[in-house]
Amino acid sequence: MARVVKFYETGAPDVLRFEDADVGEPGPGEVRLRHVAVGLNFADTYFRSGIYPVPLPSGIGNEAAGVVEAVGAGVSDFVVGDRVTYTGFTNTLGAYSTQRLISAAPLIKLPEGISCETAAAMTMRGLSASYLCRRIYPFQGDETILLHAAAGGVGLIVSQWAKLLGLHVIGTVSTEAKAEVARAHGCEHIINYSHEDVAKRVREITNGAGVSVVFDSVGKDTFMASLDSLKRRGLLVCVGTASGKIPPFDPAILARKGSAYITRPGLADYIADPAEKAELVGELFGHVAAGRIHIEINQRYALEDAVQAHRDLEGRKTTGSSIFVI
Repeated sequence: MARVVKFYETGAPDVLRFEDADVGEPGPGEVRLRHVAVGLNFADTYFRSGIYPVPLPSGIGNEAAGVVEAVGAGVSDFVVGDRVTYTGFTNTLGAYSTQRLISAAPLIKLPEGISCETAAAMTMRGLSASYLCRRIYPFQGDETILLHAAAGGVGLIVSQWAKLLGLHVIGTVSTEAKAEVARAHGCEHIINYSHEDVAKRVREITNGAGVSVVFDSVGKDTFMASLDSLKRRGLLVCVGTASGKIPPFDPAILARKGSAYITRPGLADYIADPAEKAELVGELFGHVAAGRIHIEINQRYALEDAVQAHRDLEGRKTTGSSIFVI
């Protein structure tokens, strides 16, 4: 009997329920997967709270790593015993579980040297960092970026990847402890947004020029500061809304901010093409396996502690990556 986390109504973390489930045998195109570790991502809170609506009741989580236990008809790329990881969106929802049935399509074989725990901590975050650094903007090196939530899971990977590309990283954090973590992973300058004016400090650091790109996963609280930090014709990449949704705005403001650009990308659109996904996966796994990018797992939870894990995540008590260990 498997154990799963589900929710029957949207709301605060305590809507999550830990219960038994009968997994059964895989159907055509499916595998039965025994999870070893499950990723905890801020996007999970969007499903739970209703920001991302799904039919209820619903499982939760869309990133995990484990071992293939059984394969269904038509599955030829995987065999029993393969170590795999996956991420997606609604097509992989239900990762908070000890076992599950899942389509073989989103599965990624794990190379030797990358553990299931590391994979669960980096597949979504790492692929997000991969497309942000390699697809979203034509970085030429020796450019400066502003990275909000620099001590978070995606932030730490982006910081390290940016340094590999020759970029200069200004990171924002909320505490001195998080500042130390961000510095250790490549941030040259730190802005503590709890008591510093972000845009003003960016202008000071860049001698008035501003940054080429802002990666903003905070949303409502940082939107205007992000726009005000851009150089002329810079790009604001809205990759999350941890503080709430960005209010509606008049696009004319982009002209007033130096003909700025703005985009709200989603990982699913950068891994939809199998060839592009394979390229991003290969580059990510290569950097991690070679030690050029280090994955920080700073929080480990039991699956039955999902409520507390979500409270910690939303309370900004975490740094780096968080996982559930099965």
